[in-house]
Amino acid sequence: MLDACPDDLFDQYAVGSFACIGGGLFGLDIASMASVLSNNAYLRVFNYPGSNAQGAIVAAMPGGSLFGALAVTSLADRIGRKNTIILASVIWIIGGTLQCASVNRAMLVVGRVIAGVSVGLSSSVVPIYQSEITAPSIRGRLVSMQQWSITWGIMLQYFVQFGCYTRNNPWHWDVVVPESPRWLVDHDREEEALQILADLHGNGNMNDDLVVLEFEEIKEQVTFERTEGAKSYADLFKPGILRRVSLGCSLQMWSQLSGMNVMMYYIVYVFEGAGLTGRRGNLMADSVQYVLNVVFTVPAIIYIDRWGRRPLLIIGSTFMGFFLCLVGGLQGGYGEWGTVNGSAVWVITNHPAVTKAIIVCSYLCVCSFAITIGPVSWTFPAEIFPMRVRAKAVSLATATNWLFNFALAWAVPSSLSNIGWKTYFVFATFNFVAAIHYTCCFPETAQRTLEEIEDVFAQGHTFTAWAISREVGKRTLEDIVARKEVDERHECLEKS
Repeated sequence: MLDACPDDLFDQYAVGSFACIGGGLFGLDIASMASVLSNNAYLRVFNYPGSNAQGAIVAAMPGGSLFGALAVTSLADRIGRKNTIILASVIWIIGGTLQCASVNRAMLVVGRVIAGVSVGLSSSVVPIYQSEITAPSIRGRLVSMQQWSITWGIMLQYFVQFGCYTRNNPWHWDVVVPESPRWLVDHDREEEALQILADLHGNGNMNDDLVVLEFEEIKEQVTFERTEGAKSYADLFKPGILRRVSLGCSLQMWSQLSGMNVMMYYIVYVFEGAGLTGRRGNLMADSVQYVLNVVFTVPAIIYIDRWGRRPLLIIGSTFMGFFLCLVGGLQGGYGEWGTVNGSAVWVITNHPAVTKAIIVCSYLCVCSFAITIGPVSWTFPAEIFPMRVRAKAVSLATATNWLFNFALAWAVPSSLSNIGWKTYFVFATFNFVAAIHYTCCFPETAQRTLEEIEDVFAQGHTFTAWAISREVGKRTLEDIVARKEVDERHECLEKS
């Protein structure tokens, strides 16, 4: 398979990196709540919210993100990938301003809903955009940077909040980010598409072998998809597509049910239940996991295209389930019901070794997600769909992420207050079931162009994904030309 030269890769990294800044917005909003849940000033201003009210405040952002993600089904195809990213940045400014000026719960919730719409838009469209502009050899790496951007947003916002505790412009996109060449071809702007492919993959040379190969593949696929039928939601339920929709949606569902957001949104509650006392000490312990989240995403970005998607999903969910079982077992064996900040909590007292063990297991759980499921959960859905339904299907998959994010953000505080340590076993079970699902149903997509992935899903291995050879779908420029000649002969025969 032909690949890009170093200069072209630099261009792709530069463009893709700017695009994934939108992921940082997701991280900023997560940490904006995680670090203030036990802050006295926050509790006083917002009238000491109980577990249900606090869950609603936190869930406001993923609730808005659900609507933002669904909006991409229309916007990404209608106004383009780039303009949708610009729109998301404008909406974020509005939502962020409202949150900064909040003086009551209603204003805070409205600000978080509006900011959530921005996050939903960017979290859906950025992986689509990145997958469409990159060469197959680095596609996983670049789309994974969306997850890395999220982890940076979480960490930076958390340390801003910690610093506060210890002391009691969109037009640039026009220059930096070109439009997706696949979207341009689909809208009869082939000359622009070829130029962008040449700039990104051929160092400006339109006759470069890789550029010609990708351009021909894109044109062939777009032509085929146009003859298949109109772009509509009905396409998502057609044979061959429904299977992929279910995989994309279920992967985003499992990424939420893995329990990672328990560690992101409510780590303060987790460590309080483990027996870690003292506001400053709790904040310092919390901060370690955010640093680990950033650091352990890096190996996945570097090696995701070499390791593949399936192994990372299977290993990650298995390890997360194991560490969550350890947390739940230690909590259940050494804890008891108590009260922390006026709320019922299953808490461990006078067992410092157990407290430390739970904290370490929580860190290992975060590391397991960061190096495996986190990056793949954005990469896989962005690359498995054909052009005609990609925007709709990816936005639906991302909407599934936000739907479960919303539900868990609201439900987890009540769960910790009612069933305590059993909460961790619930999430551990989800991880083990997910590992079985990944093993049986998720084919490998690494090192294939988006057009070659079509051949992967043409195979009949719906429940035996491991049986698909890595060579399935591999094509060269000669293959494209030969297939084109055969199609032209068939057309001539039909006309005669």
